[in-house]
Amino acid sequence: MKIEFKFEKLRIWQDAMDFGEEVDKLTNHFPKKEIYNLSSQLRRASDSIALNISEGAIGQSNPEQSRFMGYAIRSLAEVVTCLHKAKRREYINNEIFEKHYQTSFKLMNMMIAFKKILK
Repeated sequence: MKIEFKFEKLRIWQDAMDFGEEVDKLTNHFPKKEIYNLSSQLRRASDSIALNISEGAIGQSNPEQSRFMGYAIRSLAEVVTCLHKAKRREYINNEIFEKHYQTSFKLMNMMIAFKKILK
């Protein structure tokens, strides 16, 4: 018998997990001088999305889950800002930026829709 946590069934959690892995790979190409700055910030913010979705889904009331979804949405906004910083500093080209920006936009819309259902 396979036991699953409630959040593992959520598509937004699955997508957030995938996105975090993509961002982690992306930051491997940033300059060494960014290892404790932009690289770290971007990885932590992208990981925080899935972490907050899962934390909110474990035995929480709808208002509590909605609150954690709000944290996840804020973390995603932080990721988008870091992507802009990376593009401005020429660590990523426009094509890579657009790819991750579009993924972010899709994930944001999914999270906002899910948050509305919780009310």
